[in-house]
Amino acid sequence: MLIGRVGCALFRLHNVSSFRQQIVSKSRISFRAGNSGILSEIKLNILSRFNNLSTRVVTRNAKEEAQDKGIGWWLLGCAGMVYGAVALGGVTRLTESGLSMVNWDLFRTMKPPFNQTEWEAEFARYKEFPEYKFKSTTEEMTLNQFKFIWTMEYLHRMWGRAIGLAFFIPAAYFASRGRFTMTAMKIRMFACGGLLLAQGGVGWWMVKSGLDPSLNSDTSVPRVSQYRLATHLTLAFVLYSLFLWNGLRQVLTTPITITSVPRIGKLKALTHTSKGFMFATAIMGAFVAGLDAGLVYNSWPKFANDWIPPNLLARAPKWKNFFENDVTVQFIHRNLAYLTLVSITLTWLCGRRMGLTKRARWALNASMGMVYVQAALGITTLLNYVPVWLAALHQSGSMALISFVLWLGTELKRIPK
Repeated sequence: MLIGRVGCALFRLHNVSSFRQQIVSKSRISFRAGNSGILSEIKLNILSRFNNLSTRVVTRNAKEEAQDKGIGWWLLGCAGMVYGAVALGGVTRLTESGLSMVNWDLFRTMKPPFNQTEWEAEFARYKEFPEYKFKSTTEEMTLNQFKFIWTMEYLHRMWGRAIGLAFFIPAAYFASRGRFTMTAMKIRMFACGGLLLAQGGVGWWMVKSGLDPSLNSDTSVPRVSQYRLATHLTLAFVLYSLFLWNGLRQVLTTPITITSVPRIGKLKALTHTSKGFMFATAIMGAFVAGLDAGLVYNSWPKFANDWIPPNLLARAPKWKNFFENDVTVQFIHRNLAYLTLVSITLTWLCGRRMGLTKRARWALNASMGMVYVQAALGITTLLNYVPVWLAALHQSGSMALISFVLWLGTELKRIPK
């Protein structure tokens, strides 16, 4: 729609410009004939109208571009908040805090305990569920320990609600002012809103599987279902990607001067392949977290003394091994990470000598550097038996890697084949 408006304005400018040239030409002829006074006045009127029209078009285009960038920065801010939610959720999972809040509702649970009596009442509710009983078989949990895990889960939930406010209030304002002019943009914003609402429901659906683990694949340990955890994390990645991609499209509006780049189609294909491997690796990482599969083999590059670990297909039916067997899950996650590293390396080798724009080269180099940092973080986390701080860095690194590759894809999309 914006392109259509600009096109119409340029067409009008072209017509005015042509008319101006005709008037100027006639004025010169008439001036020689002695009619200089009247035609000079006509000429001045036409020039004035032309200048006013030019000013209005330039002002409107500058205003619309500023509005688009405002929406873009808002979406990038939402993406940053989702990034924070994923990082905080990872720490919540790693500290085993996710099952400490046993109730869920939209408003009442927003009020934390403020005194000793309220904390003891909250702790008493937690004691009724399987996780407390499981943890207390070796050592009795204290109230201070409970306060820590409860606070971690509380912060995660409140952060999620804050994302909802940060999205829905500005979205309602922009929609009421008609700022979402393109149908595709309206659909994408509707999708973002739907995903945000779904995340709240999926989060509680996930927690419920830990409060009553009788239907989980492993009932001996009270923890959330790895299937529901993977669903929750996958939706977060999709939501983050939507916010980031749409935000970059609105903010990075500098015109591209490159007309075409040889073999750019191949580079775009490699970038899309890298995205696929990244998301698959991240999703399988959720299964690793859900099954504590990072503690099965803490050696690298071999699995203990083997290149291919035993018991990969120990469960029946066979397909369950890919989602419920901790050995198989770690094996798949490792090898998907290798494929991601190889894919991004090939992308870099393909694009480093192309005549890309400066921003595209930055995104390409950032993706290349980040994939090796992420691989190093993964190996270090594994060898150190998954300490919380390293595992949290590794999960945040996956979001950073996704960010750089999405940025690269956005820049390449602007370069024609």
